Amino acid sequence: MKKILSVRQLDLAKQEQHWEKMLSSKSEMFGDIQSYPASKATEVFKTEGVESILELGAGQGRDTLCFAQSGFQVQALDYSESGVKAINEKADKQGLSKLVIAKTYDIRNPLPFENETFDACYSHMLYCMALTTKELEYLNSEIRRVLKPNGLNVYTVRHVGDADYGTGIHQGEDLYEIGGFIVHFFSKEKVERLSKGYEIVDIDEFEEGALPRKLFRVTMRKK
Repeated sequence: MKKILSVRQLDLAKQEQHWEKMLSSKSEMFGDIQSYPASKATEVFKTEGVESILELGAGQGRDTLCFAQSGFQVQALDYSESGVKAINEKADKQGLSKLVIAKTYDIRNPLPFENETFDACYSHMLYCMALTTKELEYLNSEIRRVLKPNGLNVYTVRHVGDADYGTGIHQGEDLYEIGGFIVHFFSKEKVERLSKGYEIVDIDEFEEGALPRKLFRVTMRKK
Protein backbone atom coordinates (compact mmCIF):
# COMPACT_ATOMS: atom_id res chain seq x y z
CA MET A 1 0.00 0.00 0.00
CA LYS A 2 1.43 3.36 -1.04
CA LYS A 3 2.15 5.68 1.86
CA ILE A 4 0.60 9.14 1.62
CA LEU A 5 2.98 11.83 2.78
CA SER A 6 1.76 14.66 4.95
CA VAL A 7 2.42 18.24 3.93
CA ARG A 8 4.91 18.45 6.79
CA GLN A 9 6.90 15.70 5.07
CA LEU A 10 6.84 17.42 1.69
CA ASP A 11 9.68 19.61 0.51
CA LEU A 12 7.81 22.92 0.80
CA ALA A 13 10.87 24.73 -0.49
CA LYS A 14 10.03 23.26 -3.89
CA GLN A 15 6.61 24.94 -3.77
CA GLU A 16 8.28 28.26 -3.01
CA GLN A 17 10.73 27.72 -5.88
CA HIS A 18 7.89 26.75 -8.21
CA TRP A 19 5.94 29.91 -7.45
CA GLU A 20 9.09 32.03 -7.69
CA LYS A 21 9.85 30.59 -11.12
CA MET A 22 6.31 31.21 -12.38
CA LEU A 23 6.03 34.75 -11.02
CA SER A 24 9.48 35.79 -12.23
CA SER A 25 8.86 34.43 -15.74
CA LYS A 26 5.42 36.03 -16.18
CA SER A 27 5.22 39.71 -15.33
CA GLU A 28 1.41 39.63 -15.16
CA MET A 29 0.69 35.99 -14.30
CA PHE A 30 -2.80 36.80 -13.01
CA GLY A 31 -3.37 39.95 -15.06
CA ASP A 32 -3.46 43.52 -13.79
CA ILE A 33 -7.22 43.90 -13.29
CA GLN A 34 -8.58 43.71 -9.75
CA SER A 35 -10.09 40.31 -8.97
CA TYR A 36 -13.82 39.85 -8.33
CA PRO A 37 -13.36 39.10 -4.60
CA ALA A 38 -11.15 42.18 -4.18
CA SER A 39 -13.82 44.33 -5.86
CA LYS A 40 -16.45 42.96 -3.49
CA ALA A 41 -14.11 43.39 -0.53
CA THR A 42 -13.48 47.01 -1.55
CA GLU A 43 -17.21 47.68 -1.36
CA VAL A 44 -17.43 46.13 2.10
CA PHE A 45 -14.30 47.92 3.33
CA LYS A 46 -15.63 51.30 2.22
CA THR A 47 -18.97 50.65 3.93
CA GLU A 48 -17.17 49.59 7.12
CA GLY A 49 -14.88 52.63 7.15
CA VAL A 50 -11.72 50.56 6.75
CA GLU A 51 -8.48 52.53 6.40
CA SER A 52 -5.70 49.96 6.80
CA ILE A 53 -5.50 46.54 5.10
CA LEU A 54 -3.11 43.63 5.54
CA GLU A 55 -2.94 41.59 2.33
CA LEU A 56 -1.43 38.11 2.55
CA GLY A 57 -0.17 36.23 -0.51
CA ALA A 58 -0.27 39.37 -2.62
CA GLY A 59 1.38 37.82 -5.70
CA GLN A 60 2.26 40.54 -8.20
CA GLY A 61 -0.10 43.08 -6.66
CA ARG A 62 -3.14 43.26 -8.91
CA ASP A 63 -5.42 43.60 -5.87
CA THR A 64 -2.87 45.46 -3.73
CA LEU A 65 -2.63 48.37 -6.14
CA CYS A 66 -6.38 48.59 -6.67
CA PHE A 67 -6.89 48.78 -2.91
CA ALA A 68 -4.36 51.61 -2.81
CA GLN A 69 -6.08 53.36 -5.72
CA SER A 70 -9.24 53.31 -3.61
CA GLY A 71 -7.35 55.15 -0.86
CA PHE A 72 -6.60 52.27 1.52
CA GLN A 73 -3.24 51.94 3.27
CA VAL A 74 -1.99 48.45 2.35
CA GLN A 75 0.76 46.31 3.81
CA ALA A 76 1.30 43.29 1.55
CA LEU A 77 3.21 40.10 2.33
CA ASP A 78 4.26 37.36 -0.09
CA TYR A 79 7.05 34.78 -0.02
CA SER A 80 8.02 35.47 -3.64
CA GLU A 81 10.82 38.02 -3.89
CA SER A 82 10.05 38.74 -7.54
CA GLY A 83 6.38 39.28 -6.71
CA VAL A 84 7.17 41.73 -3.93
CA LYS A 85 9.65 43.54 -6.17
CA ALA A 86 6.98 43.88 -8.86
CA ILE A 87 4.48 45.32 -6.37
CA ASN A 88 6.89 47.95 -5.10
CA GLU A 89 7.95 48.92 -8.63
CA LYS A 90 4.34 49.29 -9.76
CA ALA A 91 3.41 51.27 -6.67
CA ASP A 92 6.31 53.65 -7.31
CA LYS A 93 5.41 54.01 -10.99
CA GLN A 94 1.77 54.75 -10.17
CA GLY A 95 2.60 57.21 -7.40
CA LEU A 96 1.19 54.93 -4.71
CA SER A 97 4.34 54.31 -2.68
CA LYS A 98 2.95 56.17 0.35
CA LEU A 99 -0.01 53.78 0.45
CA VAL A 100 1.74 50.47 -0.28
CA ILE A 101 4.36 48.59 1.70
CA ALA A 102 5.24 45.15 0.30
CA LYS A 103 7.62 42.72 1.97
CA THR A 104 8.83 39.15 1.49
CA TYR A 105 7.56 36.93 4.31
CA ASP A 106 6.61 33.34 5.14
CA ILE A 107 3.16 33.51 6.74
CA ARG A 108 3.71 30.23 8.58
CA ASN A 109 5.71 32.36 11.02
CA PRO A 110 4.14 34.82 13.50
CA LEU A 111 2.93 37.90 11.63
CA PRO A 112 5.46 40.75 12.04
CA PHE A 113 2.99 43.29 13.42
CA GLU A 114 1.78 44.54 16.79
CA ASN A 115 -1.61 43.58 18.18
CA GLU A 116 -4.63 45.41 16.72
CA THR A 117 -2.73 47.05 13.86
CA PHE A 118 -5.18 46.63 10.94
CA ASP A 119 -8.83 47.31 10.19
CA ALA A 120 -9.02 44.37 7.77
CA CYS A 121 -7.12 41.45 6.29
CA TYR A 122 -7.55 40.18 2.74
CA SER A 123 -6.16 37.19 0.87
CA HIS A 124 -7.09 35.67 -2.48
CA MET A 125 -6.43 31.90 -2.58
CA LEU A 126 -3.64 32.02 0.00
CA TYR A 127 -5.57 29.63 2.26
CA CYS A 128 -5.63 26.98 -0.48
CA MET A 129 -1.84 26.89 -0.76
CA ALA A 130 0.30 24.06 0.70
CA LEU A 131 -0.82 24.72 4.26
CA THR A 132 -2.17 22.15 6.68
CA THR A 133 -5.39 22.78 8.59
CA LYS A 134 -3.31 23.19 11.74
CA GLU A 135 -1.16 25.85 10.04
CA LEU A 136 -4.30 27.62 8.83
CA GLU A 137 -5.74 27.61 12.34
CA TYR A 138 -2.54 29.25 13.57
CA LEU A 139 -2.62 31.78 10.71
CA ASN A 140 -6.21 32.70 11.54
CA SER A 141 -5.28 33.23 15.18
CA GLU A 142 -2.40 35.50 14.11
CA ILE A 143 -4.68 37.47 11.79
CA ARG A 144 -7.16 37.86 14.63
CA ARG A 145 -4.34 39.13 16.85
CA VAL A 146 -3.31 41.89 14.43
CA LEU A 147 -6.88 42.95 13.61
CA LYS A 148 -8.48 45.80 15.51
CA PRO A 149 -11.69 45.07 17.46
CA ASN A 150 -14.48 44.06 15.03
CA GLY A 151 -11.92 43.90 12.21
CA LEU A 152 -12.68 41.92 9.06
CA ASN A 153 -10.88 38.93 7.59
CA VAL A 154 -11.80 38.25 3.95
CA TYR A 155 -10.30 35.22 2.24
CA THR A 156 -11.00 33.03 -0.79
CA VAL A 157 -10.44 29.31 -1.32
CA ARG A 158 -11.18 26.71 -3.95
CA HIS A 159 -13.87 24.40 -2.62
CA VAL A 160 -14.63 20.69 -2.88
CA GLY A 161 -17.09 21.31 -5.74
CA ASP A 162 -14.19 22.40 -7.96
CA ALA A 163 -13.47 20.17 -10.99
CA ASP A 164 -9.86 19.67 -9.83
CA TYR A 165 -10.83 18.37 -6.40
CA GLY A 166 -9.71 14.78 -5.96
CA THR A 167 -7.43 14.85 -9.02
CA GLY A 168 -3.64 14.89 -9.20
CA ILE A 169 -1.46 13.55 -6.40
CA HIS A 170 -3.11 13.33 -2.97
CA GLN A 171 -0.88 14.96 -0.36
CA GLY A 172 -2.97 14.31 2.74
CA GLU A 173 -6.08 16.04 4.14
CA ASP A 174 -7.83 17.79 1.22
CA LEU A 175 -4.55 18.71 -0.50
CA TYR A 176 -3.81 17.65 -4.06
CA GLU A 177 -0.78 18.39 -6.22
CA ILE A 178 -1.97 19.53 -9.64
CA GLY A 179 0.46 20.69 -12.31
CA GLY A 180 3.20 21.14 -9.73
CA PHE A 181 1.08 23.24 -7.38
CA ILE A 182 -0.35 21.89 -4.12
CA VAL A 183 -3.94 23.04 -3.62
CA HIS A 184 -5.92 22.82 -0.36
CA PHE A 185 -9.64 22.45 -1.12
CA PHE A 186 -12.27 23.59 1.40
CA SER A 187 -15.66 22.35 2.49
CA LYS A 188 -18.10 24.61 4.38
CA GLU A 189 -17.33 22.48 7.44
CA LYS A 190 -13.66 23.48 7.17
CA VAL A 191 -14.65 27.14 6.90
CA GLU A 192 -16.66 26.71 10.10
CA ARG A 193 -13.74 24.98 11.81
CA LEU A 194 -11.43 27.88 10.94
CA SER A 195 -13.81 30.52 12.29
CA LYS A 196 -12.76 30.22 15.95
CA GLY A 197 -12.68 33.71 17.45
CA TYR A 198 -14.66 35.15 14.52
CA GLU A 199 -18.24 35.61 13.43
CA ILE A 200 -18.87 34.39 9.88
CA VAL A 201 -20.54 37.30 8.11
CA ASP A 202 -20.90 35.71 4.67
CA ILE A 203 -19.82 32.77 2.50
CA ASP A 204 -20.18 33.68 -1.16
CA GLU A 205 -19.66 31.14 -3.95
CA PHE A 206 -18.17 32.34 -7.23
CA GLU A 207 -16.22 31.10 -10.26
CA GLU A 208 -12.97 32.34 -11.74
CA GLY A 209 -10.82 31.45 -14.74
CA ALA A 210 -11.31 29.16 -17.70
CA LEU A 211 -11.74 25.80 -15.89
CA PRO A 212 -13.58 27.48 -14.16
CA ARG A 213 -12.21 27.36 -10.62
CA LYS A 214 -15.00 27.24 -8.03
CA LEU A 215 -14.37 29.22 -4.88
CA PHE A 216 -15.74 30.50 -1.60
CA ARG A 217 -15.30 34.13 -0.60
CA VAL A 218 -15.43 34.08 3.19
CA THR A 219 -16.00 37.24 5.23
CA MET A 220 -15.43 37.00 8.98
CA ARG A 221 -15.51 39.55 11.76
CA LYS A 222 -13.26 39.41 14.82
CA LYS A 223 -15.24 38.75 17.98
